[in-house]
Amino acid sequence: KMSVPDYMQCAEDHQTLLVVVQPIGIVPEESFFRIYKRISAVSQVNVRDSQRVLYIRYRHHYPPENNEWGDFQTHRKVVGLITITDCSSAKDWPQTFEKFHLQKEMYGSTLYDSRLFVFGLQGEIAEQPRTDVAFYPSYDECETVEKRIEDFIESLFIVLESKRLDRATDKSGDKIPLLCVPFEKKDFVGLDTDSRHYKKRCQGRMRKHVGDLCLQAGMLQDSLVHYHMAVELLRSVNDFLWLGAALEGLCSASVIYHYPGGTGGKVGSRRAQGGSLSAEAGNRHRPGAQEVLIDPGALTSNGINADTSSEIGRAKNCLSPEDIIDKYKEAISYYGKYKNAGVIELEACVKAVRVLAIQKRSMEASEFLQNAVYINLRQLSEEEKIQRYSILSELYERIGFHRKSAFFKRIAAMQCAAPSIPEPGWRACYKLLLETLPGYSLSLDPKDFSKGTHRGWAAVQMRLLHELVYASRRMGNPALCVRHLSFLLQTMLDFLSDQEKKDVTQSLESYTAKCPGTMEFITLPDGLKLPPVPFTKLPIVRSVKLLNLPTSLRPHKMKSLLGQNVSTKSPFIYSPIIAHSRGEERNKKI
Repeated sequence: KMSVPDYMQCAEDHQTLLVVVQPIGIVPEESFFRIYKRISAVSQVNVRDSQRVLYIRYRHHYPPENNEWGDFQTHRKVVGLITITDCSSAKDWPQTFEKFHLQKEMYGSTLYDSRLFVFGLQGEIAEQPRTDVAFYPSYDECETVEKRIEDFIESLFIVLESKRLDRATDKSGDKIPLLCVPFEKKDFVGLDTDSRHYKKRCQGRMRKHVGDLCLQAGMLQDSLVHYHMAVELLRSVNDFLWLGAALEGLCSASVIYHYPGGTGGKVGSRRAQGGSLSAEAGNRHRPGAQEVLIDPGALTSNGINADTSSEIGRAKNCLSPEDIIDKYKEAISYYGKYKNAGVIELEACVKAVRVLAIQKRSMEASEFLQNAVYINLRQLSEEEKIQRYSILSELYERIGFHRKSAFFKRIAAMQCAAPSIPEPGWRACYKLLLETLPGYSLSLDPKDFSKGTHRGWAAVQMRLLHELVYASRRMGNPALCVRHLSFLLQTMLDFLSDQEKKDVTQSLESYTAKCPGTMEFITLPDGLKLPPVPFTKLPIVRSVKLLNLPTSLRPHKMKSLLGQNVSTKSPFIYSPIIAHSRGEERNKKI
């Protein structure tokens, strides 16, 4: 049973060859990843003397049990192994080379070719010319790494092409072997291998397998033809698991045709021109120009039209964007019939969502995601749960479901601090919680709450702020606790019950005893700045009652001045008192 899903899978991964890069012995992590980065940059290669392009997918870790599903979908098969090792003395060389052979055995029969890169060994051994081993004096002196990788990929292509031609050619009289997934093998013991039903099943599965090989070999149109034929054969014998795979193959080939920029999110990343096995071929190939992917010379007569002139420039047998989604739905419904195919079903859902995101069909994408949420896999580790929820969050964000995205990101944050983890990652928890804020319409700037009506669900926002306070405390940052509690009290005051107000103020009191609040900005490690929180809503004014001023401050009437001729006493030329007395005299005269 395949147990480890790859949440980053895209439809276009079906056209890639899988190469694993691993260290042998003790290799410094920094040195390994420096070389790995250079190797993985050679991800797209033009095939010499051809107009085809090979795409390579590199992994530095790949579970061997996933490799067993390589016949079901060939992009899951490890076809190349590159190992990196430190070896400074000639006496260590035999043991190093033995380890290289043991590493190859791990992936067994699926490998097309392998390479060993040795760093640090110089002298007689290093000077012997070898195809499978490359020697470099140090990690800084290895200019030819990329060229070696291009040569290695060319050797992978030669094996791939021979397998494709061998399997695609009808050998009349030869029995076609039955390809199986690991859990099926015990079910086929004792079956009648001469029945028409069995033969059709063998033909359908092999036809689907050849479609995979064509897609990997850069022959898009041919793969579509094979997939269509496989669908017909497999449907006629109700071979549902493999029918699902043939339909998904159709979807993948059609997605590659319609969306040359890829569906993985980084626009154009798939088609960026990589290494080239010949400059001439590189000049001929335009990235993303699917019409040049067909290779007329390699077509055989087994049901494929040898006259390819009419196919150049148009996608014969290609699904429309709408049909792609319908076929994904059908494929996923077939996968759902087999509990051992949970990973395949989950990854198909994720691939369909990425396509729907490009098509801007958010509601349909959410249905696929909802299905993915409920697919039961084996007991996941805490790390795998964090990865699963983070990817679900990212996919919901991509289709514009911001609140749902925040919901899953918050679950991922809680998972970082799960009780079962020996050393809970409170910093990771806090960082993920901060990323959920926009989804819940929550800003950490009090100014955003001073204008207009309250946005978002206050109860959820308060819960989130409490979680930020708790994570801050567990990180050992009381200043952050004070800032978040002050913010909670200032912005959510209208929504707090009397008991909650009491609890928050008591917590704030205990925290400020250790670390007084300030009016300074707090800068977080990732650069985010938390503004100060002035208490403009506190204290709360319940009623207003006028009190007498102290005697010394009370006003007194100046009666004595009214009876005198104030003009001589006053320093002012004109005053309200003078105006008043003159007005009275004028009234008397009248």
